Amino acid sequence: MASSAPPPVLPKMLPYFDRHLIFPLLNDQDAENTTALKYELLKTTNMTDFVGDLYAQLHDLSEPPAEFAKKRDEVLEKLAKFQEETNKIQELLADADVVGNLRSDKESNMKYLKDNHEVTPQMVEQLYDFGQFQYSCADYESASELLYRYRILSTDNERVNAATWGKLASDILTTNWEAALEEVQKLKESIDGRLLNNPLAQLEHRTWLIHWSLFPLFNHEPARDTLTELFFSPTYINTIQVSCPWILRYLTAAVITNRSRPGNKTNYLYGNYQKQLKDLVRVVRQE
Repeated sequence: MASSAPPPVLPKMLPYFDRHLIFPLLNDQDAENTTALKYELLKTTNMTDFVGDLYAQLHDLSEPPAEFAKKRDEVLEKLAKFQEETNKIQELLADADVVGNLRSDKESNMKYLKDNHEVTPQMVEQLYDFGQFQYSCADYESASELLYRYRILSTDNERVNAATWGKLASDILTTNWEAALEEVQKLKESIDGRLLNNPLAQLEHRTWLIHWSLFPLFNHEPARDTLTELFFSPTYINTIQVSCPWILRYLTAAVITNRSRPGNKTNYLYGNYQKQLKDLVRVVRQE
């Protein structure tokens, strides 16, 4: 009988992924034997129909129990409520004339929207809540747009940071790799600056960012150079050594496959490859 056990390194990585990012990884496993894992992973989300189907498969039922239909109705009711509550501010942020009056100063933007369009801070916060809700429904494209719009206006640094993580996950799950790369850079800058006086938090957040960056690293060739350079930077290679040495196998694969890419035969790129290879050998020997 074929084993359904995930690759040995995967259990080490799972704590650093959001549950929605874990789901695609389970799809690579034996479908029959991972149904229970998928159900446990997604049962608290708003993916009601899909979770109900998983439950029916697990219990050999012809259709999901009535409780899933009830939850579906509750989700649709919440969706309609969010749409109604955010309709005004979403229409404003889709209006070219309104957007043309916005500046880089968020406080000035809120004053303009309040004075001219009666926008309140609560209306801005509803964008964040709606974005989270859509993410839980697996409507990642809508979640990305809502969290982006929230970030334009919000002055709540903690929630803006959370929105950036949410947007990165959404962009990964919609395979919008260029947008995902932009969010990786934003999070890197946030970790470097916002958490400057908290080294432990920096280490934890960099560990998360390294894991999430694996998706564009291996799915978007133009990201390969940017992300390998990030991983080899002193703070990130140190994070890998201290917090997640299993990432070295992925970094090794990225360096080797990057060498064989068309166009990577110039003197500069070859020299960069040689340097990364030497750094990689040095780091591996230290393990």
